Amino acid sequence: MAEVKVIILAAGQGKRMKSKLPKVILPICGVPMLQYVIWEALKLTPSKPMVVVGYQGEKVIAQIGDGVDYVWQREQLGTGHAVKVASEQLSDFTGDLLVLYGDTPFISASSLQELLNEHRTQKAAATVLTAELENPAGYGRILRTPEGRLSGIIEDQDASAEQRLIREVNTGIYCFSFPELVTALSGLQPQNAQGEYYLTDVITILAQQGKSLRAIKCRNPKEIMGPNDRRALSETERAMRMLILERLMENGVSIIDPATTYVDPRVKVGQDTTLYPGTILMGETVISSDCRIGPYTQITDSQIGEGCHVHFSILTEVCLGKRVECGPYAHCRPGTVAADGAKIGGFVEVKNVQIGEESKVPHLSYIGDAEIGSGVNIGAGTITCNYDGVRKWKTIIEDGAFVGSNTNLVAPVRVGEKALIGAGSTITRDVPADSLAIARAQQIHKVAAPTVDSTPTGDGQFAVTLNCPTAGATLFYSLDGQEPSEEGNRYYHQPLLLPAGTILKAKAFKEEWLPSKTVMIKIGEN
Repeated sequence: MAEVKVIILAAGQGKRMKSKLPKVILPICGVPMLQYVIWEALKLTPSKPMVVVGYQGEKVIAQIGDGVDYVWQREQLGTGHAVKVASEQLSDFTGDLLVLYGDTPFISASSLQELLNEHRTQKAAATVLTAELENPAGYGRILRTPEGRLSGIIEDQDASAEQRLIREVNTGIYCFSFPELVTALSGLQPQNAQGEYYLTDVITILAQQGKSLRAIKCRNPKEIMGPNDRRALSETERAMRMLILERLMENGVSIIDPATTYVDPRVKVGQDTTLYPGTILMGETVISSDCRIGPYTQITDSQIGEGCHVHFSILTEVCLGKRVECGPYAHCRPGTVAADGAKIGGFVEVKNVQIGEESKVPHLSYIGDAEIGSGVNIGAGTITCNYDGVRKWKTIIEDGAFVGSNTNLVAPVRVGEKALIGAGSTITRDVPADSLAIARAQQIHKVAAPTVDSTPTGDGQFAVTLNCPTAGATLFYSLDGQEPSEEGNRYYHQPLLLPAGTILKAKAFKEEWLPSKTVMIKIGEN
């Protein structure tokens, strides 16, 4: 059987998209629309598809990568010219050539296989994939002989009123016998002032040469649809998303609200997993069976084991074992690995961390650049201080350790097996196994500052009252400028009668507390 080669035309700009990017790499469900066509082409033949690039081709190549061969169309002179440029790279090829378009993301390998089968069965020089549309306006019409054979293609603007009633249209997808195509391309002429060459004219040339032509209708006309503007792009996104979700549901995945669930086509989801509203799954993510994902969760390029529950959280490049609990409001950054039965709780951020079996980081913690053994409990508010301003350092917490709440682990540091760290500690040195570590500053209490109230009594005298907000405090004062003290100054126990201009200093004391600050006022001046 003749070899099959696929050419995908992807050189155009797509001006109606009004984008700085080539149309074919605008994303649909997180993937460039061109990629969908490539995936289907690879189902037909092991030979790499040839992608014709032109407008900002470097960006197309950067997005698609090495899975295809690229051909440059330096001047965009029409579809016929693009195929001719690509054909020049196939000098030794004698098989069948499929011509596809990079902006038809719904095209299926099954429809293309039917096209290929019809082409080979009928030994045709060219076979056209057609579609019957309710509204064919804008499409080239398929012309057939009374016997139903393809006789030509007429563009919409050139069609007669009678021909415009034809609902069978040209999709632009062809299968050619390559030697016949090469001969026809040599006779192709430009058809407008821009010097463009139309691939549809190849069909006319082959018909004039009396070659065998065939046409086969696509079973699902929606497959030929492609977006030409942003509104259509949005509609394409919606349709593709529903197609992806329908496939998941057919394979045993429960989706509570498809209207608010977004899944990348590369994502794999296991049987009996439930996706809740607001779930976004992206990239090369694999969700195992019996998981609960969401609501309001975004997972990218991650591996999620059986029976996991992830909700109200963001995970990027993460690997969770079986039965891991994650969330709510957890942020799991690249390099996070959690073993079976682990827990990453509410308002927890983890990055580049290995968490052992049945270990828990329940809430309100930042754990970065760390290795945590099995059976470890990390108290609320714990932080690994991993960055010194120049480089990152690792924290190691061994099996069975218990880290109290509001602990700072200043890396590099190791907490030994079954060690206990008291709440509120700042750990700067290794903690031995089976030990208790407490590293806290001494707690002190200080007496509140006294208050002074003065009331004039006449003749330049003032009644002065001292108070202290701290219960149980005693007040001492001086009138000679000395610092008040418990030994050498006066003990306040009743209001004072002092002349205006007196310098009063007051201070409060309480046993086992630090004394208050000294208050100084000049009587009569407020």
